[in-house]
Amino acid sequence: MKKNRKIGLVFGGMLVVVVVLIFSMISCRVDKTPYFQTSYYQRTQTRLDSLKKTRTQSDDFVEAGFSKVSISPSLGHAQDNVQLGQFKDAPLAGYGARHGKGATGIHDSIFVKAAAIRVGPQLVVIVGADLLIMPPNIIDEVTLALEKRGVHRHQVFYSASHTHSSIGGWGPGFVGEQFAGPPNPNINQWLAQQIASAVTRAIADLKPARIGHGFFDAAPYTRNRLIGESGTKNNDFTFISIQQTNGRKAVIGSFGAHATTIGADNMQFSADYPGYWQRKMEQGSVDLAIFCGGSVGSQSPAGKGEGFEKPKNMGESLADSLQVHLTRVPLVEKMSVSTMSLKMDLPEYHIRLTTNIHLTSWLSKKLMPYPEHVYLQVIKLGNLIWLTTPCDFSGEFARQLKDALAIKGFQANVTSFNGSYVGYIIPGKYFYLDAYEPKTMGWFGPNMGEYTFELLRHLTEIVTQPVQKVGAM
Repeated sequence: MKKNRKIGLVFGGMLVVVVVLIFSMISCRVDKTPYFQTSYYQRTQTRLDSLKKTRTQSDDFVEAGFSKVSISPSLGHAQDNVQLGQFKDAPLAGYGARHGKGATGIHDSIFVKAAAIRVGPQLVVIVGADLLIMPPNIIDEVTLALEKRGVHRHQVFYSASHTHSSIGGWGPGFVGEQFAGPPNPNINQWLAQQIASAVTRAIADLKPARIGHGFFDAAPYTRNRLIGESGTKNNDFTFISIQQTNGRKAVIGSFGAHATTIGADNMQFSADYPGYWQRKMEQGSVDLAIFCGGSVGSQSPAGKGEGFEKPKNMGESLADSLQVHLTRVPLVEKMSVSTMSLKMDLPEYHIRLTTNIHLTSWLSKKLMPYPEHVYLQVIKLGNLIWLTTPCDFSGEFARQLKDALAIKGFQANVTSFNGSYVGYIIPGKYFYLDAYEPKTMGWFGPNMGEYTFELLRHLTEIVTQPVQKVGAM
């Protein structure tokens, strides 16, 4: 009996040792060194200093071009056909609760759209797609394709509507599959083809144009989902109005409410409320409407209706409000333009098991590829500062940036999903909340929010300073 007890104690002790060893291999402590004392910060700061020395600004006549390319897949075919966008099936991206199931059909069509703007030698292309995010692996392929045509990554400013009912099949790794379904390389190739086509068609359409911008308060249509009524929101709906001299019109709109008016029970492709907004605008005063997801971090949609009534009511109400404001915006044929693209180095990568248990970097990379080619970008169009970020960017941070720039006489907007993805960027004070955004989607430690916010603030400071001009007014 004593012998059996000793054997039990030995095996029990061994089991504890094994559990401890396994736990130490898969979990770790997060580095809490102040970000401004880290090597990743210093490397990124060095790049920022270089950008400061090389930035130029063009002051000249405006040219603009638009394009619209379908990304609505045709389903139910015997085999995939990338050129025609035909597939056996395709999963819906957006909700893990769907478990990667295939879509049953198309409720409303989804698109990728682009607006090219050229002022003197400065060319920028703003791209908006009815996708959950702009998948990094696909954007890498688009970048290679565009480089061959003389269009460089720093000239393209991506965003997604963040609809949770769009095409999946592009998410590599275990985590990616939870949100986008099983990978399909044919879908990847087709999406890359369509996005690149949208960019090149918009550039090919460049014609003399006039441009203006504005915003309006859309507070009734968004709420702070992280901490409720006590939380800060970014309520502005921001827009850029463009009119070619031949009369064709386009509008780029951006708003910070998640495109989640349609739940996980929906199994049809849909652009959610941004789709209804785009269609209502295109049925009215413009030929093309492009939606760019704004500072959606911590902000969910607010509105009334059941099923597809809710996105319809919200999208069309936003369109009705914009129609009124478009008539009040002056358009100019000459403008100053300046751009900057800053590649970021990142903190250590730790997907989280719980609020306080973080997986090691090597295991995190096994579950989902480490984000590469991560950029913060800014366009200055006259007195509009348009920022793009590789994440679900915090509405609270966006509000701070907008207010600081408004004091200096600038209008600002921050968009999300610019071609890479690093999770949610929210203030560090929320990092240890037991909530989805900081716990499940906070992959780079408690300093990531403040680190990103500081870089964006520095970019806005640089881009709003006087600079050597190229071209003539």
